Amino acid sequence: MGDPLGGRTAAVLGFGHQGAAQALNLRDAGARVLVGAREGGAAEARARAAGFETVGLAAAARAASMVAVLLPDEAVPAVWPAVAPAIDAGACVVFAHGFNLLYAELEFGPRQDVVLVAPTAPGRVLRDTVAAGGRLPAYVAVHRDGSGGALRAAQAWAAGIGCAPLWPTTVREETEVDLFGEQVVLCGGLQSLVTSAFETLVAAGYSPEIAYLEVAHQLRYLAEALHARGPAGLRQGISGTALYGDLTRGPRVIGTASRAAMGEILAEIQSGAFAREWRAEVAAGAPRLAALRARAAAHPIEEARRRALGEGGAPLPEDAPRPHPPGSPPAEPAESG
Repeated sequence: MGDPLGGRTAAVLGFGHQGAAQALNLRDAGARVLVGAREGGAAEARARAAGFETVGLAAAARAASMVAVLLPDEAVPAVWPAVAPAIDAGACVVFAHGFNLLYAELEFGPRQDVVLVAPTAPGRVLRDTVAAGGRLPAYVAVHRDGSGGALRAAQAWAAGIGCAPLWPTTVREETEVDLFGEQVVLCGGLQSLVTSAFETLVAAGYSPEIAYLEVAHQLRYLAEALHARGPAGLRQGISGTALYGDLTRGPRVIGTASRAAMGEILAEIQSGAFAREWRAEVAAGAPRLAALRARAAAHPIEEARRRALGEGGAPLPEDAPRPHPPGSPPAEPAESG
């Protein structure tokens, strides 16, 4: 197999979800890959275990003519003052997400190419898809065209990591749409919908385990059908009862108030308010994120999941209060003392 990068050395900075997948795919495609990671860190250990030559971030950037910045969004501004001077004046710098290109005011040399190649799935999916002989769509954009050939370099990188077809975009479009998708559907919206549905059923007296299996566990099968066949194809594969409930009740759940909230969230992204809020949270040490994450992890849905799937949740003792039957009043609370 020929080298998709035409003999250029690739430095992959970071060996997390995207870093590991892209480095492995590039190596399998015939490219020379060097991994940049913090000395003594877990990423360095993982990269070396995978057989990669591993050096510090700046050293990796200095040794390559294509440098992929695949570190977490929040880590890039802090390391950039050390990494940027090490990048060759004529190098191509690749990002997998436009967040820092849009909001962090990173500086680049006048002859450097700066491009965006954004696979449309997490790194593990990219790796598994390519390892199985498939390809994954990706967004491609040129942020700076220092050489006049930035788009060709982006296309070569996309080919090397196993992406096709390629959809042209801009850094702003990719960033804003990606943030919106994460917040409104893929992460925020989905998690809130599932949790609210679970709480509604449990509050009405239904078994937490059955509530979990219904509103969370089965999502995978419907999501796979949606992914494979689209909304219309999904509707062709469900019962008439489910279809009628979908088309008559779904718009009541995601109705006027939800659409208004979506508009507000998009406006916060477009104005930069979300980015400023997130950067301030990171600068403060992310205390709010830690508290919210801990609270979410302690939600009863997690214990219900373990019980429902037989993953070691403690069984209910025989004398434990049981959920009241649907349609009946809740049981009186036990007396204390």
